[in-house]
Amino acid sequence: MAEKLSRRAFHTAGAAAVLAAAARQPAASAARVLGANERIRLGFIGVGNRGTQLLHAFMKHKDAQVAALCDVYKPYVERDASRVDSRLIKSLGGRIPKMGEHFDGDVGRYTDFRHVLDRKDIDAVVIATPDHWHAIQTIAACQAGKDVYVEKPLSVTIYEGRKMVEAARRNKRVVQVGTHRRSSPLYRSLAKRTTAGEFGKICVSRAYRLSNMYPNGIGRERPANPPPDFDWDLWLGPRPERPFQYNIAPYKFRWWQLYSSQMANWGVHYLDAIRWCCGELAPSAVCAMGGRFGVNDDRTIPDTMEVTFQFASGRLAIFGQYETSSNPALASGEIELRGLLATVYADTRAYTVIPERPGQFQKKTKPRVKPEKVRADQGNADLTLLHTRNFLDCMRTREKPNADIEIGHRSTSMSLMANISLTIGQRLQWDAEKERFTNCEEANDLLHYEYRKPWSLG
Repeated sequence: MAEKLSRRAFHTAGAAAVLAAAARQPAASAARVLGANERIRLGFIGVGNRGTQLLHAFMKHKDAQVAALCDVYKPYVERDASRVDSRLIKSLGGRIPKMGEHFDGDVGRYTDFRHVLDRKDIDAVVIATPDHWHAIQTIAACQAGKDVYVEKPLSVTIYEGRKMVEAARRNKRVVQVGTHRRSSPLYRSLAKRTTAGEFGKICVSRAYRLSNMYPNGIGRERPANPPPDFDWDLWLGPRPERPFQYNIAPYKFRWWQLYSSQMANWGVHYLDAIRWCCGELAPSAVCAMGGRFGVNDDRTIPDTMEVTFQFASGRLAIFGQYETSSNPALASGEIELRGLLATVYADTRAYTVIPERPGQFQKKTKPRVKPEKVRADQGNADLTLLHTRNFLDCMRTREKPNADIEIGHRSTSMSLMANISLTIGQRLQWDAEKERFTNCEEANDLLHYEYRKPWSLG
C-alpha cells in the first residue's frame, strides 16, 4: 500500500531569511573589478560528486583559477581518495569523486563556507552543496560581493528562490544556475523554432526520470556515527538535528524530502527545457499523484510520481518520475513537444521532427512540416563546459547569463509546487505574479519552513 508523504517534512527547525555572519560583508562594494586579461579567482563550496565535475570544467578555462575548496568532508577538501570512508566507497562507488588534481598556485582548504566568503581576493563561488544549503550560501555570497554559479535545483522552497533573486539583483551579482541545457546551441535553435510556431501550437509536452531501483533502492540503514572528518552538524545546517545515516550523506540525500527530491533534481532540467521551448513563464495549475509503491528503502520521496501542469495559454506539461521501471517512455530523446503540425523529440545531441497527419473528420492533406533530424553542430558537446564558459564571460561583461537566477527560480518553482501538490493531495491553482496558491492556504504554508538556529536568510 502506498504511503502518504508527510507534511512534517516541510516544517522543521529555526527562522527564515541571509546568514547573520555574512551580513557583516557590505556586499557589492567588496567586488573586484576584473581586468581584461586577469584570471578569475574561484572558490568551490561543495566538492563531492557534482562539485568535482564543475571543478574539472572550470579548470579547463585558462582564465579561471581555483583559489579555495570547501566541503564538510575533509578527504574531499584535501583531495585524498585514500582517506574516504570504506562504507561510503562500498555504497556509492562511482559517485565518489575522482581526486588528485594538480592546482596552479596556493589553494585555501576549508570546512566552513563562511571562510571562503570572507576572502576578498575571491571573485566568485561555485556552489554544489545539497539543495537545502543553496539559498543561504547564494545570498551570503551575493552580500559578500561574489558572483555565483549555483547548481540546480536553485532552492528547496519557492520563498527561498525569490529571496535569492532579490539578493542577486540588489547586489548586482551575476548568478548562473546549473540548468546547462540553456547553454546548448541545439536547444537554443529549437526554442526559436518552437516559439515561432513552426510546429504549430504545442498543446502537450512530456518528459520522464526513469530508473528501476527495485528492490532495494537506497537501502535501509540504522543511525550511525558519521565518518571521521565529516562535519554532520554543518551538513544539516538549517534542517533539524538528527543522527547521521549512511544512506543520507554525502550523496543519497536526493531521496530525502528534507534535503532534496528527484522531482527537483531531474524535473527542473526537463521542465526548464519545456518552459523555454513553449515560451512560458509559469503554470497556472498543478496536480501530482504518486507514492512509494514498489521500492523497499528508507526514502521519504516517491518511487513513482506523475505530475501535470496546465498553463493559462492552453497547454499541458507532464513529468513522470518512475523509479520502479526504466524502459523508455518516449519514442526518442528526453523531451517530447506535441505540436498541432508536428511532434518534436529532443535531447542534447539532436532533435527529430515527425509531421502530424489529419485525424478524425479532417480532410487528407499533405503535411505542412517536413520530417527532419537536426544534430548538434558540436556533436555530443560538453554542456557543462559551455555553461561555465558563459558564466565566466558574463562576469566580465556583467550581462545576464544563459540560466540567469530568475530563469532558474521559475523552473525550480515548477518542481517544488509539484511536491507540494503531492503532499497536500490536491490540484492547486497558482498565481505566478504573487507566487502563491489561490485555492489552498494549507499549500501556501509549505512555501517555506523554519530554519534551525542560528541559520537564517537575513
